Amino acid sequence: MIDFDQIDKLIHEKGRLSIMTLLCTRGEWAFQDLKAELGMSDGNLITHLRTLGTAGYLKESRDESGNRPRTSYELTAAGRKAFKNYVDVLGEIVKATQQS
Repeated sequence: MIDFDQIDKLIHEKGRLSIMTLLCTRGEWAFQDLKAELGMSDGNLITHLRTLGTAGYLKESRDESGNRPRTSYELTAAGRKAFKNYVDVLGEIVKATQQS
């Protein structure tokens, strides 16, 4: 039986799932690149990034060496582990549906 309580509700929200997927599969992303790829507003994206950062799932780095400051995000070890666990639970769900 699948334990649906194992689904990380923090990641499960569509916007945060999108962010976690991009950061897991492609590494570090700049804020503007995430915004463009996901089609989110500044406010919506920053809210999701702060939520994930507060949970310890991602870290923020700032580069102020150029004309404009550049803020980038990447998953922490805890974020990678949480995302792997999330995907594993989804995998169990898919497997269960294929067996019926």
